Amino acid sequence: MSDYEKIYSFESLYKAYRKARRGKRWKGAAAKFEVNLLEALNLLSYQLQTKTYRLSPYNTFRVYEPKERVVMSNSYKDKVVQHALCDNVLEPAITRSFIKDNYASQVGKGTHFGLNRLEEFMRSFYRARGVDGWILKGDISKYFYSIKHDTLKVLIRKQITDPEVLQLVDMIIDSTDGNVGIPIGNQSSQLFALLYLNGMDHFIKEKLGIRYYGRYMDDFYLIHEDKEHIKHCRKEVERYVNDLGLSLNGKTNIYPLKNGIDFLGFHTYLTESGKVIRKVRRKSKNNMKRKLKKMRVLLDKGRIEPQTVEHSYQSWRGHAARGNCYHLIRNMDEFKKDLFNKGGGTNATSNERAGGGRKD
Repeated sequence: MSDYEKIYSFESLYKAYRKARRGKRWKGAAAKFEVNLLEALNLLSYQLQTKTYRLSPYNTFRVYEPKERVVMSNSYKDKVVQHALCDNVLEPAITRSFIKDNYASQVGKGTHFGLNRLEEFMRSFYRARGVDGWILKGDISKYFYSIKHDTLKVLIRKQITDPEVLQLVDMIIDSTDGNVGIPIGNQSSQLFALLYLNGMDHFIKEKLGIRYYGRYMDDFYLIHEDKEHIKHCRKEVERYVNDLGLSLNGKTNIYPLKNGIDFLGFHTYLTESGKVIRKVRRKSKNNMKRKLKKMRVLLDKGRIEPQTVEHSYQSWRGHAARGNCYHLIRNMDEFKKDLFNKGGGTNATSNERAGGGRKD
């Protein structure tokens, strides 16, 4: 079976549909697709085989957490095709070349994996050098909006050779105007964004000789004992990303390892005794408080269900429990309980049942 057949076969599309519907079966578009499921999947398969498949217009909207972004959401049928393409062809082909410390949007990785790797790196560095080291913390300015279509296509062609797959991939890449920018809402965009800086990962690890390096999408760090080498690395990394049409943003900086590092929602730092401490960033705590207040209003208006509040809060709570945040979680439990016990709503889940995180 060719790579393209792996996308348009009925079996692949059916599996893709089952993934696309997760958490969305209550939505109108999902229900409409499911009512005529066999016809819809057969039509998609036919359109892909005959090259008559076309993307529907994007639904564009803004989100403001964790920062303001323009999201372009695709139609339900396009989500099904994206799953078939990404799960069967793109992900297996593209991720083969990834380094271990490329953490985002991959099975078996993610934020917790990245945090644990950072902790391993800090412990290893401490055993060799103590706390006398330096960090280059980097971030790409407007990353998804700055990815160049032609450069991305060249990178993809180093991993995939099937011309029919490439025709579909090119259609998706060119679904936004101009030669720059890919939609944040596409599943394929997550893989494209991981691939776009894959060369930089290898450059930093293999050419610059940085052992302690990690990246989550466009957020990355380097740890080294020599400040002058870190300064050299910054210049080289800046040159590399500029060649890709990207730029480092103003938050990119060099500072002492003992100051700690903000990464994946936590401030992680080394103590003089070599203990690694993780604290939820104040911004995360404040954002959750604002979100709870907003959900309290929406709950009163009947626009959301109590389960929505609980699911959102427990998601944040599970994240915070990955750090040394026992007292923070306890205080947030009390804040939520006080907020939602005013006039009913949803009760806070007990600290004992959900777990209070690691103690200081």
